[in-house]
Amino acid sequence: MAFQFTPAQRDQIEQLCARYPTRRAALLPVLWIVQAQEGWVSAEAMEAVAQVLDITPAAVYEVVTFYTMYERRPCARHHLQVCRTLSCWLRGAKQLTKYLEGKLGVRVGGQTPDGRFQLSEVECLGSCGTAPMMQVNGRDYYENLTPEQVDKLLDALK
Repeated sequence: MAFQFTPAQRDQIEQLCARYPTRRAALLPVLWIVQAQEGWVSAEAMEAVAQVLDITPAAVYEVVTFYTMYERRPCARHHLQVCRTLSCWLRGAKQLTKYLEGKLGVRVGGQTPDGRFQLSEVECLGSCGTAPMMQVNGRDYYENLTPEQVDKLLDALK
């Protein structure tokens, strides 16, 4: 089934577009609307976004593939995103990622066979003072992480 915006979403998009000097400028929040509805941004959704904003599908694709906050495939129930930028890296993000790979039995970019966890590395999540950190499901931050804290978090998420 092809992606479609609901009438309420179309109204929301028109309200967003009215805030910006061009329709294209509303691209990021419109992609959030798509991701909130579908959980990811499919090729069909990118086409619909391009149509509603009167831009090319390639312009939408460029943005979706640039930002790590947009998913290009269905996500696991819990998406774990470990920040790999300098502060986190210096404070053990690489080791934390290796720990998670071992604990979950998946490599970065993979999902557990039961679909519960997906592991990603992302660029700066803006929490340099509390590194290393991880974001879960695009909204919850866990900071100053240790393997013990990761174990507790994973147990709580099961």
